[in-house]
Amino acid sequence: MKVLILPHLKIHNANALSSPFTIGFPAMTAWLGFVHALERKLIQAGLSDLMLQSAAVVSHRCDVQIYKGEGDYVHSIIGTGNPLDKEGSRPAFIEEARCHLDISLVIEWSGNEDQVEQADFAEQLQAVIATMKVAGGDVFSVGKPSIQSVITEEDTAQVLRQLMPGYVLIERRDLMIEAMQQGADALDALLGYLTVHHQCEQLEDESVVWRSQRKTSGWIVPIATGFQGISPLGEAKNQRDPEVPHRFAESVVTLGEFVMAHKIKHLDNILWQYHPDLENDLYLCQQVNAINEHQ
Repeated sequence: MKVLILPHLKIHNANALSSPFTIGFPAMTAWLGFVHALERKLIQAGLSDLMLQSAAVVSHRCDVQIYKGEGDYVHSIIGTGNPLDKEGSRPAFIEEARCHLDISLVIEWSGNEDQVEQADFAEQLQAVIATMKVAGGDVFSVGKPSIQSVITEEDTAQVLRQLMPGYVLIERRDLMIEAMQQGADALDALLGYLTVHHQCEQLEDESVVWRSQRKTSGWIVPIATGFQGISPLGEAKNQRDPEVPHRFAESVVTLGEFVMAHKIKHLDNILWQYHPDLENDLYLCQQVNAINEHQ
């Protein structure tokens, strides 16, 4: 396996509204969309044989732009001040959830090795990324990219050590499947693993100790991993590309987990790629090992 490491992308004002009912880390579709756009730009720049096949996302920092005042029960979104209109009035306010990110990407690639081993490839790649959006946010900076071959477990460990400290996003669909097989509704299954239960215990000296726990250990979060079509393929008024069939879709949300990078044993456990399931009108981002098991 040949991997391209993009270390420490500093992203400002990325879209934190990952689905209609989740806020926080951007959707997986945003990350694979960036990788796909990067591939197309590099091909246009002359790297015609390059193919970016899958990608892993490592979070070093995620600063969601929210505020919770003293005594408040919920957080509020920190909005932006839009310019006044031509009449001097404040325009309509639309809440936009934003976050500032420090992210590293590990991208599996294939193609002509001579092209990526050129002395100016890293500078060319950084220049291309500087012109792009990532999850709707602006790229402030990116570290020097590197190319590595992963053959042995030691190679994997060497790649992952470069990503520390950082949390790798993996899919935990297995938790959803387990709960739903026991009769839980999909939304109840999702909330069951996210709910924090608080309990108090009175000690012998009559003092009270509060304890908080969740259904399972680990940093479990809801993640948006794709879309499901809710209308037949066809045409829509003013659609962006008249040559491509159009359909309306809704977000697919499941469970994920942030895991410290040094705990990962195989890169296939963290790499994501597109996986359309046309029989069920699903357009998903799944991890490589899950796709291999499905096939």
